[in-house]
Amino acid sequence: MRRSIFLAALLGLALALPSAAFAGVVAQINLSSQRMHVFVNGKPAHTWKVSTARSGYRTPTGTYKPYHLARRHYSSIYNNSPMPHSIFFYKGYAIHGSYETKYLGRPASHGCVRLHPSNAARLYSLVQRYGAGNTTIRITR
Repeated sequence: MRRSIFLAALLGLALALPSAAFAGVVAQINLSSQRMHVFVNGKPAHTWKVSTARSGYRTPTGTYKPYHLARRHYSSIYNNSPMPHSIFFYKGYAIHGSYETKYLGRPASHGCVRLHPSNAARLYSLVQRYGAGNTTIRITR
């Protein structure tokens, strides 16, 4: 009986603190603040400015897993624009580096999540190290 109570309590704790129990990378993007918080093995690792969808476009909200990584990618829709260190997470949406760094911290994209190129390289490296299956991308309003 005591063992059952202990196991139930342990399970409850694991469910209450999912990021602490998660071994891997979590990228939390907040559309309102235009910030990304990166957690590695449940611990805060980075906070970066991002640019998400400007008026007339949308960045999808929800929880995703990366499905494709591309160190060098060029947009097939928007004038062959460079998208260094792309992490694709939903249809054609990606987190990627942008050379339009003056816009970081405010909505400016066609829907992707833009990062400073050096931060995109760091995130890309983390996703490679821990694996796409151990990476979660969470986008909230």
